[in-house]
This record gives sequence, C-alpha cells and structure tokens, in this order.
Amino acid sequence: MSSSDDLRINDDYSVPYWELVETFVRASGPGGQNVNKVSTAVQLRWNVDASSLPQAIKTRFRQRWKSRITKEGDVIVEASEHRSQARNREAARTRLQGMIRQAAQKRKRRIPTRPGRGAVERRIKAKKEHGEKKALRGKIDRSE
Repeated sequence: MSSSDDLRINDDYSVPYWELVETFVRASGPGGQNVNKVSTAVQLRWNVDASSLPQAIKTRFRQRWKSRITKEGDVIVEASEHRSQARNREAARTRLQGMIRQAAQKRKRRIPTRPGRGAVERRIKAKKEHGEKKALRGKIDRSE
C-alpha cells in the first residue's frame, strides 16, 4: 500500500490509505461455489474523528451521515454486488469517496428575495375575490 492507494476526495483533500480498514467477508445471496468459498464482499471502515480531514468537513460529514456512523465514530461501507474482490473494493471506496465529497461541498447560502409586483397584485386580487364571494353568502337584509 502506498500513497497511490489514498482515497482522493478532490484536488485539495485525500484520505490516507492507513485511515481505511478493509475487511473481506463472504457475500450472501446467489453465486454458488464462488460465493461459498471466496471472501469477495468488502467492508470498508473509516473513523471520522481520527481522520486527517479538516474539522469543517468532518462536522458536515457527521451531520449528513449521522445514521451511518457507529458509536465508535466509524463509517462502514459495504460492497458485495460484484463477483470479484477487487471490483467490490473499488465500489466501496468509490461510495465512501462520494459520501466525503458531498460533505466537502459547502451548501450555498440562500439569498432571500421579495415577491414581484405582479405576484403581489395577483395575490391581492384573489383575496378580494374570495372576500366578495364570502360576503355574498351572508344573510340578505330585506328591511330596505
């Protein structure tokens, strides 16, 4: 394992290979002899707290993926959709990479806007029409 095995997030950040713990287990489901004999499924474990990523990214990651984080602070990504261990390993790494990329992107701040004049006029017109409709439902004064 070398720095080429680091999980590249973007041009600025990457997760070093030594922060990732890969466990190979037997996959479930159909597959016959291959699935019974070979440990092709991958469990990729990454500790968010012990990571070398900036605190802001770790905080956003915790908020976004809090249901996927264990009590110990680990995120476990499993992949067993492929028959080969290498492809499952790559799928798990790609999935974790996508999760961290989402956390690395800052959400754009919403700029509050005001309704346009046409929208305000349509709203007031609709309110007046609704009020007139309700006024017509009232009792008729026959004393006049």
